[in-house]
Amino acid sequence: MSLIKRLIAEFLGTAILVFFACGVATLMFGFKLDGGNVGVGVVTTALAFGLVLLGLIYTIGAISGCHVNPAVTIGAVISGRMSIIEGLSYWVAQFAGGITGALLLWGVFSGSPLYNRTTTGLGADGYASRSLTHISMGAAFLIEVILTAVFVFVILAVTSKIGNALTAGVAIGLTLTFIHLFGIPLTGTSVNPARSFGPALVVGGAALSQVWLFIVAPLVGGVIAAGAHLGIYGRHEA
Repeated sequence: MSLIKRLIAEFLGTAILVFFACGVATLMFGFKLDGGNVGVGVVTTALAFGLVLLGLIYTIGAISGCHVNPAVTIGAVISGRMSIIEGLSYWVAQFAGGITGALLLWGVFSGSPLYNRTTTGLGADGYASRSLTHISMGAAFLIEVILTAVFVFVILAVTSKIGNALTAGVAIGLTLTFIHLFGIPLTGTSVNPARSFGPALVVGGAALSQVWLFIVAPLVGGVIAAGAHLGIYGRHEA
């Protein structure tokens, strides 16, 4: 596939991920459709992220690899699967897609008299008072690094030369689901800078002031995952 087609796929895929998955998160925790049961909101949102990614993998995976996540892309670059120029191009498409998805979501929710951009939000991530468990900044950074490292490591492993392409999408989707089950009460779960930046940019305020953590920490996690993958599998199996 040409680079242009791959970038279009990454743009659309990231926009779709943000629109639907962050949309479910907003409905659950912003509009309070979880009925006051946080567990219901966590499970529903986790499934939304996992299922949307699962569908995208089998839709655009053959075109772009379905990264839809700068942390996955940096892992691919370090493991030698793509060039730095390709990786930077993917980043541009992914962040643009994340912003577009958030703007479309905001446009839809703004049609409801119950929506308030400041209080309802758009499923943005956060720490301290913006966390369900009021987790500290340092702990939030650490957990985002760990969760992203696990997620990207699984992706690199199941999509390697010795992986099974037919079941890779299921493994990746389920991994994102269980990561969200653990991470939502802590930070809202980013593990994806583009997913975090789009909603934070549209919502602004505290969400935007904290978004740096959800850009830097996942990228660090992606680098760690790539290093671990190379150490275990070796570059020839990447």
